[in-house]
Amino acid sequence: MNDIPHDTDDRSALAEDRTILANERTFAGWMRTSLACIAIGVGFHALFNKIEPTWVPRLIATAFLVLAVLVIVLAERRACAVLSRLEAHTVRSARRVNLRLFAAIVSLGAAAFALVIWLLPIELAVNR
Repeated sequence: MNDIPHDTDDRSALAEDRTILANERTFAGWMRTSLACIAIGVGFHALFNKIEPTWVPRLIATAFLVLAVLVIVLAERRACAVLSRLEAHTVRSARRVNLRLFAAIVSLGAAAFALVIWLLPIELAVNR
């Protein structure tokens, strides 16, 4: 009558699968937070690049970009640590290499933006 498994092993397996899925959603949330930090950093530089001295908006934008890298790297490490302790039963778990790849891409993107912000000539940034 009731489709709910009563076997302890089945219930534990389903709980482990739910935990894996929750871990992936949590990683996705932290990834969105990291991308938001990148957007804030780039947007801050674009809006306030005429502030004197010119290094102030660059420094603030760079701080947000560094925060983005920190957030995604810590999220990747945490998600991989959780995945290493769990075993998927009925769901397909994300591979740890994919999480590392996402973290690397976001980190490289943030680093590229930071380089552009600091290497962009001040005259070009101010005269736009």
